[in-house]
Amino acid sequence: MLRRMNRTTWAAALVVLASSHLTVRPARGEISAEDARRAIERGVSYLLSRQDKVQGSWTEQPGYPGGVTALCTLALLNCGVPASDPAIQLALDYLRKFDKPEMTYSAALRTMVFCAAEPQQDRLLIRRHVAWLESSQVKEGPDNGGWSYGQRQGQADNSNSQFALLALHEAERVGVEVNDSTWRRALRYWLDGQRDDGSWGYRGGAPSTGSMTCAGIASVVIATGGIAQGDARVEHDRVLCCGARDEEDAAERGLDWLGRNFSVHSNPSSLGRRHPAFSQQWVLYYLYGVERVGRMTGRRFIGAHDWYREGAEMLVSQQDALSGYWKGTGHVENTPHVATALSLLFLSKGRRPVLIAKLKRSPAEDWDRHRGALAQLTRFVERRWQKDLTWQTIDVRQASVQDLLHAPVLFLSGRESLEFTPEQQGHLREYIHQGGFLFVEACCGGERFDRSFRQLMQELFPESPLRLLPPDHPVWYAEAQVDPRFVRPLFGVDACCRTSIVYCPQDLSCYWQLAEGERETAYPQGVREEIAACQAIGANVLAYATSRELREKLDLPQLIPATPDEPPPRRGTFALAKLRHGGGSDDAALAVSNLVQIAGQQLQLPVSSDRRLLAATDADLVEYPVLYLHGRRAFRFSAAERAALAAYLENGGVVLADAICASRPFADALRRELAAILPGRELKRVPASHPLFTPAYRGFDVTRVRVRRPGVRARAADPLRARLEQTAPWLEGIEVDGRYVVLFSPLDISCGLESHASLDCEGYVREDAARLGVNMIVYAMQQ
Repeated sequence: MLRRMNRTTWAAALVVLASSHLTVRPARGEISAEDARRAIERGVSYLLSRQDKVQGSWTEQPGYPGGVTALCTLALLNCGVPASDPAIQLALDYLRKFDKPEMTYSAALRTMVFCAAEPQQDRLLIRRHVAWLESSQVKEGPDNGGWSYGQRQGQADNSNSQFALLALHEAERVGVEVNDSTWRRALRYWLDGQRDDGSWGYRGGAPSTGSMTCAGIASVVIATGGIAQGDARVEHDRVLCCGARDEEDAAERGLDWLGRNFSVHSNPSSLGRRHPAFSQQWVLYYLYGVERVGRMTGRRFIGAHDWYREGAEMLVSQQDALSGYWKGTGHVENTPHVATALSLLFLSKGRRPVLIAKLKRSPAEDWDRHRGALAQLTRFVERRWQKDLTWQTIDVRQASVQDLLHAPVLFLSGRESLEFTPEQQGHLREYIHQGGFLFVEACCGGERFDRSFRQLMQELFPESPLRLLPPDHPVWYAEAQVDPRFVRPLFGVDACCRTSIVYCPQDLSCYWQLAEGERETAYPQGVREEIAACQAIGANVLAYATSRELREKLDLPQLIPATPDEPPPRRGTFALAKLRHGGGSDDAALAVSNLVQIAGQQLQLPVSSDRRLLAATDADLVEYPVLYLHGRRAFRFSAAERAALAAYLENGGVVLADAICASRPFADALRRELAAILPGRELKRVPASHPLFTPAYRGFDVTRVRVRRPGVRARAADPLRARLEQTAPWLEGIEVDGRYVVLFSPLDISCGLESHASLDCEGYVREDAARLGVNMIVYAMQQ
């Protein structure tokens, strides 16, 4: 006989689940996205309460017209306060009065506000400010390329120079062009001012600091990006990829210094412990720089530090408990509304969800042939989704599977043979099984890359061959139409409920790098059209991979361990094992674990959500009163497996099953195998009136459920939304002595449980898939 836990305890506990939300709570003690959101809300409320309701301003610093008001307005905009909000409109009216720039800080901050709020309406003002900033750049002498406090306002310094470049960068992002010579002079200024150890100071003789090193790193990235790169270029009507590169490593050397000296509690300084008071000044200004460095260089870690998590934890703990403001140390920063604005800029901009990550790997020179490509693609997707996003870099040589899972999509590119170790290959396979997505490109005629990648796919996913994606695959229409003249072949590997790997054997990133956003270009028409087509392909893949649903920056990915060699769960602990077969028995690797975990984490139930995949002949099968069976391809059990399953069912076991993405080949194979296992019995539809669809067994009311119908899209304007149909659930079952020993859903449950259901996956939405799955379990446990 099967060994069973106390079913009454299990069923009673599920009553509580019926009224709870199907969510996962963060671990106690970890800062959460909700903590950061509340801190931002309270900070926004404080700033709004300090605004002059007549003028629209905040108390200014003498000599810097509109500077503080622009800083506060910029913070509010980045925190999600819309430009149409009356407080923002009042502030904009106030800032527009200063149409003649005089001071660098103020002019730069006003420019950033105009670019963030209503760039089309304020285009002339942005142009005027850009012209002033370009004219006030120092153009001779030792400060050539920098900015001072204003025209003829003394020598240049790295703080003013940083803000000027930030403004020019934002102006170019909204289509206001900056002269090439401005970028070149600025880049030379920052390269000449870097110390031998990689750091920067305020001026030549000043000590190195974290804030100025952040300024240097970001400024080098901005100025380099403003100049045409050798990675990709256009000559006449030809696009040239993988060109000769300037190997300037100023930003990397700056990051090394910052990583060695990193702190979120002080502004690191070369003075070190000799002058501790110095390092306590301008900490919030420094953190605003840290956010910029992390975002612009695509770093989740600076050194060994998760910079956003650590900074957010510090800021949330330091926020005034009553009023919601922050207060720093040092000139200007000791003013609460200035300190609050800087803190909000860190919290809001740093928490932007990760869209995609470059996969850094060996060989060192091959993984990033087009360095600006992902930044440009992310910007393109930001504009389409009207949502602030970011990208990152993850080093596969150091990353765990959980590290990889911080990115919903990994981008793997190159032209040389891949050099993954067995451990790294295992991490990539598990990343896919845990719900990740791999976007792959062979660039610059990479025949060696192509051969090694295809071999890797055969080794990692032998049951899911790389296939050419047909024209009706959702990846071709998930976001944008692709000009048929510039279509590239896309290959895919189907795993975990969807196509989880998309591979293009031709250049994409080269064309992403050449994209200029809102800027006018001198590219020939054909080149511009091919760039647009490659952007559309990239955006389609990302929309398909993510369904435009991205994890909050502070949400930790939930890793479900695979424990095939672990002993069965101890007596009194409920677990579901899956049946192994050749039709994709682990293609929805996390579905069953998620179903068990939902109950366990919400109710603290004695459950085991480890992944257990057992053959029908395994001796441990008797430890499990309920087994799960799913797949997406045809399969066949051996005679011994059929006999073992027949004995299992005769001794009181129950098999629950669903066809992943409503796979017809799997469903047909399952029906054939069940007919052989239980001769004379066949699957029949469970009547819609059956009590297992009601709370009768202490489950949920699932008499009406929502089903995705991928054949018809809800609206042509939003191709990601498949039509949802509300209907009665469809289950089929085999009865023995008045009880169902097999329950089977021809519609998908597993992908709904994984939350990875794609456009071509017909089945129940997540909540209904979970509730129906729970009802199947509680029914089975009480038979």
